[in-house]
Amino acid sequence: MPDENGLQRAYKQSRYQIAGHGRRTVQVLKDALADVSDESESDMYGKGKVIEAFEEKLARYLGKDTAVFFPSGTMAQQIALRIWCDETGVHRVAYHPLCHLEIHEEDGLKELHQIRPILLADANRLIELDDVVGMKDDVSCVLLELPQREIGGQLPEFATLEAISQYCRSHNIRLHLDGARLFEVLPYYNKTAAEVCRLFDSVYVSFYKGIGGVAGAILAGDSAFTSQARVWKRRHGGDLISLYPYILTANYYFDLRVSRMGHYYHKAKELSEMFNGCKRVSTLPHIPVSNMFHVHVDAPAEAVEQVLIRLCNETGVGFTGNLRATEEDKCSFEVSVGDAYDKIPPNTLAQAFTLLNSELAKGNESHA
Repeated sequence: MPDENGLQRAYKQSRYQIAGHGRRTVQVLKDALADVSDESESDMYGKGKVIEAFEEKLARYLGKDTAVFFPSGTMAQQIALRIWCDETGVHRVAYHPLCHLEIHEEDGLKELHQIRPILLADANRLIELDDVVGMKDDVSCVLLELPQREIGGQLPEFATLEAISQYCRSHNIRLHLDGARLFEVLPYYNKTAAEVCRLFDSVYVSFYKGIGGVAGAILAGDSAFTSQARVWKRRHGGDLISLYPYILTANYYFDLRVSRMGHYYHKAKELSEMFNGCKRVSTLPHIPVSNMFHVHVDAPAEAVEQVLIRLCNETGVGFTGNLRATEEDKCSFEVSVGDAYDKIPPNTLAQAFTLLNSELAKGNESHA
């Protein structure tokens, strides 16, 4: 692990953090296990009451026949795409240029499964129906990520999803949902998870992002699909002797937080207004469509880092620990609203934004 920089240290030490559910300490696990009976039995190599009950629960919630619990989404999604490629004999899939599989997984899909991706749309916009219709190569599957994280968590309109789903089904193309943040987008669509997932042949959801569990993922689909997924899970080494620490925490925090997603979404819109009221700051999307958005600052990362460190020290409010330089004189960071946001006293938050605006305005004057 690289050494922490000054901003990361200041953020970790800040009294209040605007994003997430709080620090990821062992307390996350202890809280989830507090009321679990000492006599509760572990799962064993993918079998047992604890894992099977959770898989059935999530299959019902997602409106799918069956579901399989995985230790990681990376494993689950590569396996989903491998199954669809083997079904058609076409080892090509299509997804966004900033898809997680393309930029964060060391080419696992290509190296482990010899699957070639076809990149749809420009990197800075969402996939539209015309992009799918206009594909020149045959593909076995199209993957859609809801929301598209790397461009601020943007979302296509639901009618667009319906049109893409209809096109894929009429052309024997499977449609897979990267729903790592599916729960978080349901308030915007005003749909149930099952209503969204009926448009997709397979669905992946995560339990450590908006849900805030320790780790773990669910892959859901029809029984033929999940039967193959279980075989591939074993081949990938995903059937650990037991996964119950992940399953129990996933179940606990799912029950605790899935109903709060509308609240997080409302607070994200409130927070984005405060950011957009500051000099040299804008959010993407301008009005969030989930609990997450990106904050763009028209100033060099080095200068903004010093401003954010001062804010941590003076107000106790941590805005971010990870600042990304987007251009020579611009930078950005991501915000995902969770339980931590409500713990910030309103007057403290107002003070932090007043200072942020003041500091960035000074920088603007010197830049001019």
